[in-house]
Amino acid sequence: MSKRLRLVLAVLPLLLLHFSCARANDPNTLVMIIESSPTNLDPRVGLDAQSERIDELLFDALVRRDEHFNLQPSLAEKWEIPDPLTYIFHLRHDVHFHNGQALTSHDVKWTLDSLLSGKLISPKASTYNSIASIDTPDDWTVILHLSKPYASLLWNLSDGAFGVVPNGSMGNLSQQPIGSGAFRFVSARQNRDLVIERNDSYWGTKAKVERVRFIVVPDETTQALELRKGSGDVLINALSADTVHALQRESKLEINITEGSNYAYLALNTRDPILKDVRVRQAIAYAIDRKKIIHYLMGDMAREANSVLPPQHWAYDPNAKDYAFDPATANRILDEAGYAKNNGYRFQLTMKTSTDATTRVLAAVLQQQLRAIGINLDIRTFEFATFYADVTKGAYQMHSLRWIGGNQDPDIFESVFDSASFAPKRQNRTYYSNSRIDELIRTGRGTVDQEARKHAYTEIQETVNRDVPYVNLWYFDNVLVHTRRVRNLQVSAAGNYDFLKTAELVN
Repeated sequence: MSKRLRLVLAVLPLLLLHFSCARANDPNTLVMIIESSPTNLDPRVGLDAQSERIDELLFDALVRRDEHFNLQPSLAEKWEIPDPLTYIFHLRHDVHFHNGQALTSHDVKWTLDSLLSGKLISPKASTYNSIASIDTPDDWTVILHLSKPYASLLWNLSDGAFGVVPNGSMGNLSQQPIGSGAFRFVSARQNRDLVIERNDSYWGTKAKVERVRFIVVPDETTQALELRKGSGDVLINALSADTVHALQRESKLEINITEGSNYAYLALNTRDPILKDVRVRQAIAYAIDRKKIIHYLMGDMAREANSVLPPQHWAYDPNAKDYAFDPATANRILDEAGYAKNNGYRFQLTMKTSTDATTRVLAAVLQQQLRAIGINLDIRTFEFATFYADVTKGAYQMHSLRWIGGNQDPDIFESVFDSASFAPKRQNRTYYSNSRIDELIRTGRGTVDQEARKHAYTEIQETVNRDVPYVNLWYFDNVLVHTRRVRNLQVSAAGNYDFLKTAELVN
């Protein structure tokens, strides 16, 4: 039993006794625990996970993502793409904002115009810079004219990325959000709680639960306590494996573990004098025992990855090259590359990490596993802001991070592997460059034919896996812990909060 698990088991009963007189929850309110308050509930602005996930409940997008990340109708009941530069959306006629105002094409146009014109300052604005003009020939039709083909436009008009706001809405929308979604905003207190209630006039399937109260609890031990004593009903993807295993003994709790899409990777700086050799990068990939890490460090709550894209995705390539744990092959490759062992070591590399405990433990395990093939791994730990600043500048040899949501659209390949996307301006922080990859990215972005796109993305995955700018590590499972008074929680691979639309309370 780990030290952390022993601590959790020892502390929780004491805290539970202390709070034994806590009042019961409102029978009509589901209490969900979140780690932090959303930074901005205007869907045109908020980029943090809490903002985007709560915005999905308050606002509707033109299209929605299904379980395979295909796009389906939402506010737009249908759409046409007569040519790569023209998108025609036909809106539903029965949608109203929470204030009773009908949602029309003019609201869609305002939402986009407020970003494109600079009236609203937002980091999301550049996402839509391929839109040259917007026509609204009637209340229910929106026509987007593009300056260049951009196949990912639809994705950026879908739930999680986009939400339609009322015509004329400006920066104060975050304080009193008015959307058309399944829930309406009630109140918010920074770093304390946020309350939403069911929209009984919703055009789609109405939520079962009357009200949801999000309570902000940053500390993991306190989160577990809130679940144990019943003052919190639901928590997703916030607890360590040790704490999850401790809570599995609680008769009043249920734990649902499902396959997720969030992805962890090890980045290798291809400009580095040692790491620029693809054979070194391949040897590192062979030297990592992912099965053992997933089992011992993550409690088997993850799956080995062989692509940036999640396995549920329509463009995922299950046949892309994988690197099973094979230290003998890793040693042979390094010998052939001319890196002979000298007193057991070949060369030294440095891995930068943040102070996050999980990341530091992972680095220590990688240090041990790479030592077995003669690589001395030096670990340098920094506060997250310093660590991340170095990563975004490309000032590192190795680091590990994760993609949460960003890997659900194949356009991520342009962001992280295109030669025109080098850091610090863009997110190609490994400085990987391959002209064939650049060509395939242009192909995938320039056509709306999904089969043609899939063919391009398949070759991208196979080529990138051969070149190893990223060592694919794993996909995290979605771990939902909830009290038994909550049922019918349908968790999506994306790990968002859509399960609140189907949740029911049993009192």
